[in-house]
This record gives sequence, C-alpha cells and structure tokens, in this order.
Amino acid sequence: MIVVIRPNTPREQIDEVIAEVQKLGYDARPIFGTEQTVVAAIGDERTHVNLQSLSALPQVQQVMPVQKRYKLVSRESHPEDTVVNVDGVRVGGGSFGLMAGPCSVESEEQLMKTAHAVKAAGATILRGGAFKPRTSPYEFQGLGKDGLRLLALAKKETGLKIITELLSENHVDDVAEHADILQIGARNAQNFQLLIAAAASGKPILLKRGLSERIDEWLLAAEYILAHGNSQVFLCERGIRTFETYTRNTLDLAAVAIAKKESHLPVIVDPSQGCGRADLVRMLCRGAVAMGADGLLVEVHPNPAEALSDGQQQITLDSFAQLAKDLQPFLAAARASA
Repeated sequence: MIVVIRPNTPREQIDEVIAEVQKLGYDARPIFGTEQTVVAAIGDERTHVNLQSLSALPQVQQVMPVQKRYKLVSRESHPEDTVVNVDGVRVGGGSFGLMAGPCSVESEEQLMKTAHAVKAAGATILRGGAFKPRTSPYEFQGLGKDGLRLLALAKKETGLKIITELLSENHVDDVAEHADILQIGARNAQNFQLLIAAAASGKPILLKRGLSERIDEWLLAAEYILAHGNSQVFLCERGIRTFETYTRNTLDLAAVAIAKKESHLPVIVDPSQGCGRADLVRMLCRGAVAMGADGLLVEVHPNPAEALSDGQQQITLDSFAQLAKDLQPFLAAARASA
C-alpha cells in the first residue's frame, strides 16, 4: 500500500502516520519529496489490517493499493491458464467446453431427449436446474431432489458430465453427490458463506457474475473459493443489468477479455441469460468464442414454447445442432490466434 501525505505537512505529522503504519504491522518506508511525501507500507494484506482506515487522518490525502486485492485468481500469482478437470473432461488452456441443456429439469422424457441431442451435437456437459431461484414465488421452483435424481440418470445413460445450480448451504452434500460442477448463480454471486461451503465440496465451481457486479467484485468472489482451498473454478459472464430493455440483460463480452487478461481461471459465457432471447443466442455464441471464451453454457429445450421456465431464451435441439456446427470456424480461428 502507498499512503500519500498532503502537501506541506509538518514532519511530526508525517511521523504520526509512519507510527500508525508500523503499529498495524507493516514496514514503513517514507519517501520525502520537495512538496509531498509518500509512505510505502510493505506487508501482505491477507495477514495484516487493511490500511484504508488511515484515510481518516487529516494529513493523509489518499491510500492506494499497489497489488490487486485478488491474489490467488490473478495472473500475477499464476501466469499460466488454469485447466479445470471435470471428472475427465478438461476445460481451459485451449480446451473448449460446450455445456448445454434445459433451464429447468422438468421430466425424465424432457431431460433424456435433450441430453441425447446435445451430446450428439458435441456437448460434453449437461446443464439443468434442479433447484431454481425464481423472482416470483408463484413460478416453477424446480423438482429439487427429484431433479438431481434425473440428472444422475441422464449422466449414467449418456456419459455427459453434470452442472446444476447450488442455492443453499443446506443442499451442498446433495448437489455435490450428483453434480460434477456446482453452479453459483447471479443472485448468490456474493453469498460468501455459500461460496465457502461450495469450495469445501472439492467439486469444480462455476461462478456466475452478479446482476450488478463489477469485474473486480466478481474476481474477489472467486478469490473466496480459492482462498478456501478449491482452485477448480470457472468464471461465467451471464449478462448484467443496464438501462437497455431490448434484451433481458446486457451480455458484457468486454468482461471476457478483461477476465482472461486479469485472471488465469477459465471464462465461460452464458448467452441465454445474457440476452434472454433465443433469436440472439447463436450470434452471441460466435462473439463469445471470438473474444476467447473457454466455453459456453447454453439453454436448450425440446419445445421451448412449453418450457416451465424461461422458454423465451431456450433454443431448440435442431438450433443447437446448427450452432455447434457454426462455431467450428470460430473455434479454429481462436485457436490459431492464441
């Protein structure tokens, strides 16, 4: 941290700041300029008190961090891309992950039909919500444990790996027993106790960006998971809330490039939640691949018009098969430029 002293501050007041820095456990290194002085505070913020409180001193103009607050997720600590191993399926570091399936698990017939179709098209991971966070209490909340049972059945029958959302600390063991990836949704993106509980499962975790979450907050949320011993984490851009009403959310593809630059973790894009419109999903998938995303999380349904949740943003089985074909030249170009 750098503590900037106000211009023309008397030496005795500078010494007060130096003493406070040392009292908080840091090594204080003052640098005296012609008009202004700065105090470099040497120490690890993870084991010392944050020095932002020094801003309360009248002679302190500003306290500035030198290093990023997210240590473990940053490329400074881990320059190479992390590859997440999903029970034998590798995603990241040049290995692209295609995750697809219905927004909600509704029935055995619906899930099995979708699972076989997305696998035939090239998906390796089946998505499907067993527990659903809905804005209205009157909307379909998912099948719960029956949904988990159906996902396990789909995995056994197709060999696809499973990703499903974890909503509560009380469900960690149940969800981890059946899922290969625990998804933390946008509404829980900063539910830190849930993140800690998910980390303890040892399963790979897909962390979605919150509805109004800044990129640094997103990365700091991922830091919670890594700080609790689980390095198998995906960052997922799923659109943010803006003033725009043409789409449900605004898919922030710039965040993909920034996350890839700042962090070593694989970045997944959810275009379905990202725009809330099935007619835009295929175009957004191409853009995501071109931006360097490590994978896609796409909502697919045998008959979206009859879906119990978010039918307007789910694409058909045929449309997904065409999407998988459309992506091939984009994937080839992305790999060639990597």
